[in-house]
Amino acid sequence: MQLTSFTDYGLRALIYMASLPEGRMTSISEVTDVYGVSRNHMVKIINQLSRAGYVTAVRGKNGGIRLGKPASAIRIGDVVRELEPLSLVNCSSEFCHITPACRLKQALSKAVQSFLTELDNYTLADLVKRINRFINYCWWSDENLHQR
Repeated sequence: MQLTSFTDYGLRALIYMASLPEGRMTSISEVTDVYGVSRNHMVKIINQLSRAGYVTAVRGKNGGIRLGKPASAIRIGDVVRELEPLSLVNCSSEFCHITPACRLKQALSKAVQSFLTELDNYTLADLVKRINRFINYCWWSDENLHQR
């Protein structure tokens, strides 16, 4: 199973925000600069993360975005459930003649559930435990970006 780029960049945005000093806001532009993703794509991602409570957006001159709850309270499985369309097959009796006897959807559903259950064992805080190493790896490439 491969996550969509939407989910991938959603997780990356959360990791980035979790790596910032406590209370520090960032901007969508800063996140897009770090990951090289289009601003329009990131706006959609941040909007969905905000609606789900994972991100808080503050408008105005001193506004920006930050985590909406502590990193230790954000389960990775929950984020994936929020961002990822998890229907792996389109089982509709209109298009498939074996639907009444097929067990593919059930098998895939169990596999997805196992995948999400494993991700539930990790929080955002777990993903950024080695925060200094992460910061040094990500932030060294653009000294000016992080001096705001």
